[in-house]
Amino acid sequence: MPVPVSVGGSVPEAVPEAVAAAEAGGGDGGSPAGTGRALGPVALVVAGGLSVQFGSAVAVLLMPRTGALGVVSIRLVLAAIVLLVVCRPTLRGHSRADWGTVVAFGAVLAAMNGLFYQSADRIPLGAAVTLEVLGPLTLSVIVSRRLVNVLWAVLALGGVLLLSGGGFDRLDPVGAAFALSAGAMWAAYIIFSARTGRRFPQADGLALAMAVGALLALPLGVAESGSKLLVPSTLGLGLAVALMSSVLPYTLELLALRRLPSSTFAVLMSLEPAIAAAAGFLVLSQALSGTDALAIALVIVASMGAVRTQVGGRSARAGVKVAQQ
Repeated sequence: MPVPVSVGGSVPEAVPEAVAAAEAGGGDGGSPAGTGRALGPVALVVAGGLSVQFGSAVAVLLMPRTGALGVVSIRLVLAAIVLLVVCRPTLRGHSRADWGTVVAFGAVLAAMNGLFYQSADRIPLGAAVTLEVLGPLTLSVIVSRRLVNVLWAVLALGGVLLLSGGGFDRLDPVGAAFALSAGAMWAAYIIFSARTGRRFPQADGLALAMAVGALLALPLGVAESGSKLLVPSTLGLGLAVALMSSVLPYTLELLALRRLPSSTFAVLMSLEPAIAAAAGFLVLSQALSGTDALAIALVIVASMGAVRTQVGGRSARAGVKVAQQ
């Protein structure tokens, strides 16, 4: 399993066990089987991205009925119920550190969703995700320890500045601030999702963390929306959002993080502005200007460059290892 951050704060190489075993056996990364193993977790991340962004578009449609905090509470509560029923996680046999990880993961889930929906309620979905993705991209630069990734990060920052038009007045500064804060929580989500996946089998840790997040978000949702949360049509849309934006993508991402370094996972997340822009256009009729499209493209190019750099670095290290055997 990948280990994104050690206890002391240093960053190990974080190579998945399957890849390490393949390298030790002679490096079959170029074979169809090796390629399939490499692409499998990437496909999980992409599928999760499609699900979460189109789910977010549906959530924006729900906001006029319940408000942003109401959507968050419905999403997390229904997602927690589904995961607890399906996973039926055991409550025994876990250490204090295990429970500490789950509680922290749940708090991050609640904060990330709450901040993001406050942002999506104020600025277009594609812009919100483009700003939010700075969190994972920053994490990627920190853990990769490769100077070239700093250049990719600068390119992504240029895209964000272009998106803001030189200042966030065009977007709504409060919405932009919420998106940037959600990005910080997204980076924390990547770390705690990986740690939870190592401490709990299957998706048990995710189910427990979702329950924690739901308990934290529900009082805020009730305070904002009250009985509006219990309208049957609202609950139906809320269930769709919970499945698309929480249950499916978080499960896929947790599984992917067991086989991907967190740095690679983080830069793959940077593809989501394009998915969000497409979802905003198809579901919410949020058209992009030429400048906005160029800004999002710069962020995506930076992300792809970072992925290519990291994959190339791992391949080179694998070749050195094989040559030394």
